[in-house]
Amino acid sequence: MNIHIKNGRLIDPRNNIDAQQDVFIVDKRIAAIGAAPQGFAAERVIDASGLIVMPGLVDVAARLREPGYEYRATLESEMDAAMAGGVTSLSCPPDTDPPLDEPGLVEMLKHRARLLNQARVFPVGALTYGLKGAELTEMVELSEAGCKAFSQADTPLTDTRVLMRAMQYAATFDYRVWLRPQDAFLAKDGVAHDGEVATRLGLPAIPVIAETIALSTMLKLARETGVKLHVCRISSAEGVEMVRAAKSKGLAVTCDVSMNHVHLSEMDIGFFDANCHLMPPLRSQRDKAALRAGLLDGTIDAICSNHSPVDEDAKQLPFAEAEAGATGMELLLPLVLKWAEQDSVPLLDALACVSSNPAQLLGVKTGHLSVGAHADVCVFDANATWKVEPSVLKSQGKNTPFNGYTMQGRVRHTIVEGHIAYSI
Repeated sequence: MNIHIKNGRLIDPRNNIDAQQDVFIVDKRIAAIGAAPQGFAAERVIDASGLIVMPGLVDVAARLREPGYEYRATLESEMDAAMAGGVTSLSCPPDTDPPLDEPGLVEMLKHRARLLNQARVFPVGALTYGLKGAELTEMVELSEAGCKAFSQADTPLTDTRVLMRAMQYAATFDYRVWLRPQDAFLAKDGVAHDGEVATRLGLPAIPVIAETIALSTMLKLARETGVKLHVCRISSAEGVEMVRAAKSKGLAVTCDVSMNHVHLSEMDIGFFDANCHLMPPLRSQRDKAALRAGLLDGTIDAICSNHSPVDEDAKQLPFAEAEAGATGMELLLPLVLKWAEQDSVPLLDALACVSSNPAQLLGVKTGHLSVGAHADVCVFDANATWKVEPSVLKSQGKNTPFNGYTMQGRVRHTIVEGHIAYSI
């Protein structure tokens, strides 16, 4: 379909564009920016007056819950949520049931996603079979099946010899290793940050040192092996400083942060609000400030939704027993806009954290609107307000710490490979 998006404010971080420009789409690709290509005839015109046109969002942490956890969410429901959130590319962690440790599982997931003709799915393969931390997976075969990186998801790899060998294997083939830093023994049975709120509420705690000890090990092994290390969901001031120092010494390390941790702290748990039971846990106000500072100076490369839909029954339990996780893809864009407004971040820089930067982390050719690029586009109204309510969310998981909040910023159109997949 030939599409003409006119009168919009085009923001394309990779190409450093922030100006009123028309966008022309032909045969699933961006055909031109500004002036129409010769002989162009639009089959569909989108008037983006007063709206912002940007590359489709790229989310580096979105659990689709298939295969194995369809009672929490289905591929169909979460792809609908992605479209409503303007997310056109996403990576899903390997902690499915069974885990993504076999090429057939990866191929099946990608095939199912392609049939829906919505967001592009880039699976992250399991680093070890069954995520058990003992035997390395066949990374070459998984990469050929479509995996863009390798991870243990939220399952710690306690055997450092296995971790070192995994990094050596990955480095040999220039594969990316994505790890969330958390020491399994220090964090055992913990559900909240080791601070005043956990103490007051009597909740089992996870100290910051559980993150920093694991992170120190990862960084030292990455330096030893030369692997491309990506640190998932950094959550503490000390963790940010360690990544900053590693980058300053030339280590090939990147990291991301969950949008929840950019806006919330341990204080938001209130009186046992299970919607705030997240992994990693919400930390102190000081940690939140450090995460924002890390985004501003480039220490933190991307913001993700950490989309983890949970069924209602699992959230109705007492805080310590409730399942960790929250829905997030539909909230990613408005929460990034809120952060940009609060910290006076130029939209060009803020939107880079959910488009060109995460695409680079994944090593995929999305997240920009260059001529010839895939026509993955998000058109949104930065001034539109809406209230977060379960009935409004497309995701099967309705639990989020932001239930009842009024958000500013609403997606109007989502285009994937020249196909208008969502429009309101």
